[in-house]
Amino acid sequence: MSAEPPAAMRPYVLVVEDEESLATLLQYNLDKEGYRVGLSADGEEALITIDEKQPDLVILDWMLPSVSGIEVCRRLRQRAETRNLPIIMLTARGEETDRIRGLDTGADDYVVKPFSMTELCARVRAVLRRIRPGLADDRVRHGDIMIDRVAHRVKRGAQEVHLGPTEFRLLDYFMQHPGRVFSREQLLDAVWGSDVYVETRTVDVHIGRLRRALNTEGDDPIRTVRSAGYSLDL
Repeated sequence: MSAEPPAAMRPYVLVVEDEESLATLLQYNLDKEGYRVGLSADGEEALITIDEKQPDLVILDWMLPSVSGIEVCRRLRQRAETRNLPIIMLTARGEETDRIRGLDTGADDYVVKPFSMTELCARVRAVLRRIRPGLADDRVRHGDIMIDRVAHRVKRGAQEVHLGPTEFRLLDYFMQHPGRVFSREQLLDAVWGSDVYVETRTVDVHIGRLRRALNTEGDDPIRTVRSAGYSLDL
C-alpha cells in the first residue's frame, strides 16, 4: 500500500504570502508533509483564486499588497461559502492586541514570524483535525508498517515498535517517500534541518537504531544503496 494518498485526496492548502523566499519554503515543506499547495502573492489574487477553487485551508500573511490579510480574512468570513474555511494567519506582529484582532476577524490560528516549519505544520494539522477531521489523517501505512503521528506510535504488523524521536522522524520521512533513495546529506537536511550542523555519520547511527527496532522478523525494510544512501523498501 502506498504511503501517500492520490493527489486528488490530499488536502489543498493555499499559501498567501508576498515574500517569495518564504512562500517557496512554505510550499516545499507543506508538499513534503503531503499537502497540495497553491500560492498567491497578494490579497486580491488570493480572493480570485479561492473563488475559482476553494482550498481546505488558507495560510494568510497579515501584510499583503493590494488587500491586507486581515481584510481578506474579513471578506472570506462574510461569504456563506467560505465562512467556515480554516485560516491560519502569519504575521510579524506579536503584540497581544494584534493577535486578538486577527482572531476576532475570524482566523482559526495565529503564527508569529519567525517560526519553525515544524511548528507551522503541526498547527496546520491541528486546525484541520479540529475543523475538518476527515482531512487530518495522521496515520500513514506502507506495507506492514503503520505510523501514528498524533499518538507518536509505530507498529509493524501487530507488534508495537519503540522508537526514539530522531528514529521516529526518519521513519516518518521514509514513509512519505517509499522506495526513494536518499543520501545522508538529504536525510540530514530533512530530519535534522539545514541550519543544524550534524556529521553525516550520525545518519548511519540512527539508521542502525531504526533498523534494529523494525527488524522484528529478520526482514530489514531499510535498504542500503552503496555510494547513494538509504531507502524504505517493503
